[in-house]
Amino acid sequence: MTLFTAVSDSARQVFLLLKCISFAQKVQVRITKEGLRFTVEESRVIQGKLIPWSFCLYRLYSGIAFLEEGLFTSYAYSPTTSSQAENAGGGTQVEDDEDGGTTVFQISLAALLETLQIFGFTESRDRSASRDPAYGGVTGSLARGGPSAAFDNRVLGFKRVCRLSYEAKGEPLCIVLEEGGVTTTCEMVTYEPEDQDEIPLQRDALALKIIMRSSWLFDAINELASTSPSRLTIAASPSAPYLVLSSNGPLGSAAVEFSNDKQLLETFQVPERTVNTYKYSLVKAASRAMDMASKVSIRGDKQGVLSLQFMIELEDGRVSFIDFRFVPLLPEEGDEEDNEDSD
Repeated sequence: MTLFTAVSDSARQVFLLLKCISFAQKVQVRITKEGLRFTVEESRVIQGKLIPWSFCLYRLYSGIAFLEEGLFTSYAYSPTTSSQAENAGGGTQVEDDEDGGTTVFQISLAALLETLQIFGFTESRDRSASRDPAYGGVTGSLARGGPSAAFDNRVLGFKRVCRLSYEAKGEPLCIVLEEGGVTTTCEMVTYEPEDQDEIPLQRDALALKIIMRSSWLFDAINELASTSPSRLTIAASPSAPYLVLSSNGPLGSAAVEFSNDKQLLETFQVPERTVNTYKYSLVKAASRAMDMASKVSIRGDKQGVLSLQFMIELEDGRVSFIDFRFVPLLPEEGDEEDNEDSD
């Protein structure tokens, strides 16, 4: 019996969501009854330092795309039992949990993206369409979901049906793409999963929670790029200045300030002043999600861990979420980066 099958009536939709986290060679796939969870991360090995998130492996940031079961026209997952998992071989791990088990493996993210766009389409049209009033952009009459124009049937043209199947542990992930009567079948090698503990966000000890239009964060991050910055500092305060994004680099420094206006910041919860610094290039890596999303939830805990959760509107009013988490720079790291830039 096949372990997992799913059908999406839009291969492009799956492609664009996964493209948001395409900053690593491999992606860890977790199959559950609720949907598919794709996780990528960047880590750095630190020796001789004790840090709260890991003793030896310093996780810099991670990106998670969750494609829930409702995003597929059909979705079936029948996890193997523990005994079956032990007798099977190959590069897959089946974990027991309250929901009846999850299946975890790794695949090449680059190969997956190439497969999903095998019939060919460009992305430049998506970004221009998301700003075009004719496609319901942020300046158009359908301002609620400007970025969702990337998934509009007027842009998509032919429907590209995507069928995913996974026979059993150790078997390849099979992807079948159909468009205009043409069918292409690809089998992707699966690899042994790595231990990936999430960068912990202490939800019960949040130092800030801000919800705003994603396009404004996108514009602010790009505005700061003019100084070729190495670091991004996020400062939030219950009094003015309420939210300030600042950067510094070899070409100078810059800052973008947001006022606490309900038209600007939909939610603003900052009990006391908080300031943390992150590597600018890592935050900039989330730009694709910033550009596509309609809203972003910015959360930070008292340890400085930053979460950027983007809400991306799809067809028929459905939504999907992309979550990025960032570890703040330690003081000595910031100093080292400044020295490298000066060299």
